[in-house]
Amino acid sequence: MSTGAATRTEPAHVGARLSFLDRYLPLWIGAAMLAGLLAGRWIPGFASAISAIEVDGVSLPIALGLLVMMYPPLAKVRYDRMSAIATDRRLMTLSLALNWVLGPAVMFTLAWLLLPYLPEYRTGLIIVGLARCIAMVIVWNDLACGDREAAAFLVALNSIFQVVMFAVLGWFYLSVLPGWLGLPQDGLDISMWQIAKSVLIFLGIPLLAGYLSRRLLEARRGRPWYEQSFLPRISPFALYGLLFTIVILFALQGRQITDRPADVARIALPLLAYFAIMWVGSLVAARAVGLRYEKAATVAFTAAGNNFELAIAVAIATFGAASGQALAGVVGPLIEVPALVGLVYVSLWLRRRLFPDADPTVPATPSSDRSTP
Repeated sequence: MSTGAATRTEPAHVGARLSFLDRYLPLWIGAAMLAGLLAGRWIPGFASAISAIEVDGVSLPIALGLLVMMYPPLAKVRYDRMSAIATDRRLMTLSLALNWVLGPAVMFTLAWLLLPYLPEYRTGLIIVGLARCIAMVIVWNDLACGDREAAAFLVALNSIFQVVMFAVLGWFYLSVLPGWLGLPQDGLDISMWQIAKSVLIFLGIPLLAGYLSRRLLEARRGRPWYEQSFLPRISPFALYGLLFTIVILFALQGRQITDRPADVARIALPLLAYFAIMWVGSLVAARAVGLRYEKAATVAFTAAGNNFELAIAVAIATFGAASGQALAGVVGPLIEVPALVGLVYVSLWLRRRLFPDADPTVPATPSSDRSTP
């Protein structure tokens, strides 16, 4: 769970032992966001060239970045522990309630309260709230020293619910509930296949690759070699993939973001409120039901994150690439990335204050190359 044996035994000095890459993690993420924005805004043809590299509506550069980002954490999962996660009723019940009952309801409420006269942005935010996170949350959870096995299981569970419930909840929150409340109604035209395609690409491929890596390499070389030699070599690629993905995302939408700063600010306010409410509320709820820090952090990050790729794809397919709904989806990762990076640090700071039984040797600073304990 740390960058090395010395870190495990000397947590008080972990900051000095982190690699250069880990120590300045927020700086690299901020630089990636800025680089993407500048590239999309000032390099002629850059964004259009990237957007042209797609297959059946899926951006290949984004897909590549997400797959590289997610593979190392999923390769670290001990899949033989999954049965114990599945039987944890407190974890399962709480996660499902937070993701599929509370999360969409909170985003719906914030969108209507803070954007009452901006229907396109409001609808876009509601779509973001329906798209539960199945990608970047793996990295945020790992950086916050959450439970890898629980994270892998919960994102898999979210993916199943996403395929089944996304269109149903979209119909309910955009048409049915506004009608009950006497508010303007909207519609959502989205196929189950479009949702399933997003799940299969952005979760199914890296999950299968991670599972096969552990199964086959452990069988051939043994668990000690796999966890002490193989995993440390591939771990930094999670951060490389994250930074690459951020650059591509922000390059694709750089012109929209820089041309409409006032609109971005309006959309950002309910998003910031949403991340704060969902993360804090989820962590407190997990603590209240008696979950240890590792699982509580996992519950909090899976509840607070969103599947921005799916939200953007749905908004563009339904309302068009130049629509306000699509812009709201684009602003999602612009706000989510720095917000959840900040919450990683908050989570590690709160670990021993709210969870006295937390492992005292876990580093207080996020690391991109934690080895499996």
